[in-house]
Amino acid sequence: MANTGPLKNARVEFRVTSAQKQEIEAAAAIEGRSVTDFSAGILVEYAHEVVQRDRQLRIDASRFDAFAALMDQPARSIDGLRELMSRESVFVD
Repeated sequence: MANTGPLKNARVEFRVTSAQKQEIEAAAAIEGRSVTDFSAGILVEYAHEVVQRDRQLRIDASRFDAFAALMDQPARSIDGLRELMSRESVFVD
């Protein structure tokens, strides 16, 4: 049966202590996975968490309430915006 997953064409190499290597190998064996599959899976999962955490906007309740109040206000007219938005786009699909 052919592997239908994405082509793995990049490498990541790093050094660990003997104890760390043994721990990783033990964990991979418990899950029935290769060290490569186990390590890559854990690294990608943690990388995703780090990126998501960095992209989240966290504000306290009073500042969120102030933001929400501003967003609830009616839009104000900006000179020239209506005319600009009615022009034909300069971008080509």
